[in-house]
Amino acid sequence: MKFFLTIFFAGLFSVSVSAQNTAGKDSIKPVGIIKGLSDSALLDVVQRQTFRYFWDFAHPVSGLARERSNVAYDYGNEVVTTGGSGFGIMALIVADHRGWITHEQAVNRMLKMVDFLERADEFHGVFPHWMNGATGKVIRFSRKDDGGDLVETSYLFEGLLCARQYFNANTPKERHIRDRINEMWNDVEWNWYTRDGRDNLYWHWSPNNGWAMNFPIRGFNECMITYILAESGERYPIPASVYFNGWAQSDFFKNGKTFYGHKLPLGWDYGGPLFFTQYSFMGLNPRGLKDMYADYWEENVNYTLIDHDYCVENPKHFKGYGPDCWGLTSSDNYEGYNAHSPTNDLGVISPTAALSAFPYTPEYSMKALRHFYYDLGDKIWGEYGFTDAFSESHNWYAKSYLAIDEGPIVVMIENYRSGLLWKLFMSCPEVQHGLKKLDFTFAK
Repeated sequence: MKFFLTIFFAGLFSVSVSAQNTAGKDSIKPVGIIKGLSDSALLDVVQRQTFRYFWDFAHPVSGLARERSNVAYDYGNEVVTTGGSGFGIMALIVADHRGWITHEQAVNRMLKMVDFLERADEFHGVFPHWMNGATGKVIRFSRKDDGGDLVETSYLFEGLLCARQYFNANTPKERHIRDRINEMWNDVEWNWYTRDGRDNLYWHWSPNNGWAMNFPIRGFNECMITYILAESGERYPIPASVYFNGWAQSDFFKNGKTFYGHKLPLGWDYGGPLFFTQYSFMGLNPRGLKDMYADYWEENVNYTLIDHDYCVENPKHFKGYGPDCWGLTSSDNYEGYNAHSPTNDLGVISPTAALSAFPYTPEYSMKALRHFYYDLGDKIWGEYGFTDAFSESHNWYAKSYLAIDEGPIVVMIENYRSGLLWKLFMSCPEVQHGLKKLDFTFAK
């Protein structure tokens, strides 16, 4: 899967650079550790400070999310991330909803982003993984990954569709936002990415390299949203058979075994990185979501509980692990980058894992949050919230922030608190149609 490609870049990230304030007078002031906060107040502080990554540190030209806070090897400061920008758009909606910025500020930032995206490189309607935030030109992610990235584009549209539903006023600016999003949404050629009509979606296509990457997208993993959106497309949809014969037919789709007393309907034994249960479900509401294969609330809750219970058991005896210090997912680590999970445990805790699990395990996530903030805050709390990861066994504490890890913290905490993004995304008639095509039952 794609996260294994990301591991390829483990040694390619270097010198941390100071954050650039791109918002000027509109900047949100960061705060240090504040003692004695209630649970609700602490959630406010964490969401708000984490949002600064997508507000103050956004690319000044495009308004899109920078890939990371430290320079990506050979690419400099211009790299923006398509999927991370989708998460940032959802975080922007939260910021407007919570009053950290004005509605006018949110509208103007959305205008900047959609107008930039409308002119940016795309490949049969699909955006690349990385772009130059000043020009919109593709920046290759790996040697042959220099074209459309269907999964990253799905995360982008997860955010854009929420924005279309949220910015619903009958004003010139908000009508323009909706029109631009609808134009881009209808231009995505989901069926092109079945590679000449095969019963599978493929992750990449490039005008220079064609289908050379050869990554069929199969479940269960972080890509469920890609199939849901592809089924939901109005101009270039895929048939339901592609979901049943592609996504649901891999060797690691069905499970049904029990781990730590929790039945896991889908996925690898002991689950994989926790982002599998987070990225697709930032918009897609797992409550009441069922198909012939799983109850997705049960899937995501049990998947998370297995990760928690594994860290509590701590079979490898890593320093710091316990009921208030858990959460394994893909992140930076002391060697570079890796997809951490119960079956690939390197002693690295990633704050985004437990914090983005708030809807599933609120009590356990709050214990982790209070520990991260009050006990480890002097090492991992900074201007954009919690840094990417840490390993007490290796006395290593990241200085970096990654868009794809910061965004889910803001969004999933908000889904726990208000269900805001779930309500917006599930209100899309196209999404409802796509789910019905696949015989899902779901809550609107």
